[in-house]
Amino acid sequence: MSRKRALGWWRSARLIERGVLACSPVTRYKRVVVKLSGEALAGESGWGVSQQMLQRLADEIIALYDNDIRVAVVIGGGNYFRGRMAASWGISHAEADNIGILGTVMNALMLRGVLTARTDADIRVMTAIPIQSVAEPFIRLRAMRHLDHGCIVLLAGGIGQPYVTTDYPSVQRALELEADALLVAKRGVDGVYDRDPNVHPDAERYQTLRYEEAITRGISIMDRSAFILAHEQGLTMHIFDVTRRGAMLDVCNGEDIGTTVQA
Repeated sequence: MSRKRALGWWRSARLIERGVLACSPVTRYKRVVVKLSGEALAGESGWGVSQQMLQRLADEIIALYDNDIRVAVVIGGGNYFRGRMAASWGISHAEADNIGILGTVMNALMLRGVLTARTDADIRVMTAIPIQSVAEPFIRLRAMRHLDHGCIVLLAGGIGQPYVTTDYPSVQRALELEADALLVAKRGVDGVYDRDPNVHPDAERYQTLRYEEAITRGISIMDRSAFILAHEQGLTMHIFDVTRRGAMLDVCNGEDIGTTVQA
């Protein structure tokens, strides 16, 4: 038995004990893109990076890897700076977005560091802006090759342009990499509701939702442009609470947690 496979089995057993990993070997998805917001990395504080949250997310990603699921992760940067803060700082929106783009790279490098310490998988960081000294440039065919060879791919920098959040690039990358589904991990939100559950206690959560309805109703859990692109290309999207242990693997194993959005 190879050292990598033995380590994978040992880690899988440990994660099962801790409630992170499900026992079922049957998976409906073999290649996924995970969308992690910067706020998800920050944990309860909403700013910076929580070491505990970073380690938990690393375990969730490793659980996918140990179950032979090809995984790429699109990472946001809102835990450092958001474009809507531009006015209060007296700087242009484009400049603020560029700062946020660099924040996504910082998050990717931190996640790579934690993943590298916890698994012997090959971890690749790819960016939409050239930063050759710390990451590879995103080239679709190269990213596909990394996934085909069993690498975990971390995608930073959005699409490298201002005025675009990481919602749209997460859909774009999922389509480019021919992912079976996009897993959207939200902080403090366990799915899509018909009304704001923070304002309306009787709000009802959708178990399944069609893109047409989401767009028509103006549901803002993701950018409208992301919903439109996913709808046009028939991409399945799962929206769930990032704090739910084992959520990513449960979705891949066929459990419909959170809200499933489909064309």
